[in-house]
Amino acid sequence: MPIKIPNDLPAANRLFEEGVRLIGENEALRQDVRPLQVALLNLMPEKPKTETQLARLLGATPLQVELTLLTTSTYRPNNVPLSHLQSFYRTWDEVRHRTFDGLIITGAPVELLPFEEVRYWDELRRILDWSRTNVHSSFHICWGGQAALYHFHGVPKHALPTKRFGIYTHYVTERRDAARPGLLRGFDDYFQVPVSRHTETRINDLPTDGIEVLAVSNAAGPCLLHDPDQREVYMFNHLEYDTYTLHDEYLRDRATKDDVSLPLNYYPDDDPTKAPRNCWRAYAHLLFGNWLNEVYQTAPFDLAEIRR
Repeated sequence: MPIKIPNDLPAANRLFEEGVRLIGENEALRQDVRPLQVALLNLMPEKPKTETQLARLLGATPLQVELTLLTTSTYRPNNVPLSHLQSFYRTWDEVRHRTFDGLIITGAPVELLPFEEVRYWDELRRILDWSRTNVHSSFHICWGGQAALYHFHGVPKHALPTKRFGIYTHYVTERRDAARPGLLRGFDDYFQVPVSRHTETRINDLPTDGIEVLAVSNAAGPCLLHDPDQREVYMFNHLEYDTYTLHDEYLRDRATKDDVSLPLNYYPDDDPTKAPRNCWRAYAHLLFGNWLNEVYQTAPFDLAEIRR
């Protein structure tokens, strides 16, 4: 099944060229299925890039997904054209009466700020509380994961001495295939993940019960957490990244700073003139496909029953 997004969304052309199946309103109505309703609260500055990355993964499963793009009411980013926000995004206030099968909250370029100093922090707290009653399952990415852990469990984030940046080896904490959690079904014992963070979450700060640590890195720390009772996923890194996302970040940082290190394990022979090799794409599809499958298997058919 395909993903339903606005036909004139900039991501649509890119996804169509890649062979991701898109669906229009009329075709969606002809299919006798209830599409999964997924909201994406996009806090990233380059919104079209993030839309494309996540829509690509959500549209690659056998399930029909209808994507609703959300932005904050209390803060409008300056580097996104107002026309783009007005055409394709809705504020949380406009959809707070609705229920969704899934909610994705992205990272944001505010991780060195205390949570309380983020301009939209109060609104994000209200969104997180709303997600507990109006969303069946939530997927929090990078700073979005740190923010949700802090809000719900008081888990702090810690500043790193230097940016953690590159491709890091992670491992599944439970390696027996028969006991492997559903989110990591099909994963190898070890897998590569793009990391781009100035802060970290530490395992010792996590609650002693309720939160499962599914994947970690000896060098980069915890990667993937799961709260099965609340059906919440916390992903601190970026399997959704394109092949050249870290390259673009490196060039951006190098243009404004003198002490920028190469992303670790990214360029062949650590030579930034050589094309990086994508070694994480399959795991991105596995993770988001597994999440959507869990949502599909457990969400009620009647969206009104999601309120809990």
